[in-house]
Amino acid sequence: MTETLRVVAAGDHFVLPSLITSAIAEELREHPFSSTELKLGWPLEPFGSVAEVEEASDAEDELIEALRSNGGGQVLVTQMGPVTERVLDACPDLRLVVVCRGGPVNVNLDAAKTHDVRVCFAPGRNAAATAEFTVGMLLAALRRIPQAHELLAGQGSWESGAAYYTYEHSGLELEDLPVGLVGYGAVGSRVARVLCAFGARVMVYDPYVHGEIHGLRVGTLDELLRRSQVITLHARLTPETRGLIGARELALLRPGAVVVNVARGPLLDEEALCDALESGQVSAAALDTYAREPLPAGARLFGFADRVVLTPHLGGASRAVAEKAARIAAREVGHWARREPLAHQLG
Repeated sequence: MTETLRVVAAGDHFVLPSLITSAIAEELREHPFSSTELKLGWPLEPFGSVAEVEEASDAEDELIEALRSNGGGQVLVTQMGPVTERVLDACPDLRLVVVCRGGPVNVNLDAAKTHDVRVCFAPGRNAAATAEFTVGMLLAALRRIPQAHELLAGQGSWESGAAYYTYEHSGLELEDLPVGLVGYGAVGSRVARVLCAFGARVMVYDPYVHGEIHGLRVGTLDELLRRSQVITLHARLTPETRGLIGARELALLRPGAVVVNVARGPLLDEEALCDALESGQVSAAALDTYAREPLPAGARLFGFADRVVLTPHLGGASRAVAEKAARIAAREVGHWARREPLAHQLG
């Protein structure tokens, strides 16, 4: 008789425990399993490593209690749960951790290796959502949609909003607009296809991508910047790309350029961006990610509300993303239960 697989579905307010359990039930139709559902508080440290932070102590206790109940959890599926050395030490039955996000930043990987615990993640689950959000942010910045909304809906002023119907204050349209994409991965390639459909003149800089692309491939970042009225960032955050767009790079853009970042905050020097907004070198920006999150109350960016669109790291937040993440995680649990190779194992 097949042993019942003991699973802990440690979801949160986004990737719900019930989504995880339902996806695993669909995947393990022929394999008996028991699921302990746990809904963790929100958030712990949503956009960085939470492996050993002091603030995670309450969540660690919750995870340990859930993993040690019902005979000892063998599999943990979570998005934000802190899989620290303490958790791994306390849960000797744990054999597999699946993280419902693009990387297992909330797992102490060294400790997992020491405890012979396999770690998987869910790449690509938010590529479509982030690409759509990027295009939405770009349109909002180009046409100043949030600012016009605030004038009418927030202040009740039709006359003030009408100022955007003047040549000096009206926005740009995408058709024939030279748009430079920095990075052409899962998100950047989707954005390029959409912008081409709008009729934008899409240019791409990505030294690591070869083969056919949508748009014109540009050989250097400097060349891309000089030719672009708009740039949108899609690069991974690495030591090489940290601070990729700073004062020198912003000065290469066409005067009155627009900057969009729905990738990673540290790709962009925010102080340099504010200087460029102040001088008029950059006319507008749309940002969903920041060097420091949450964005501090006194952040200089707030002083440019008439030209900047700011959102609190929502690019990957769609119902479909949560559902995809649960399904990807469930497939990994299925592979492990059937003793098949894991598709997205780290290392």
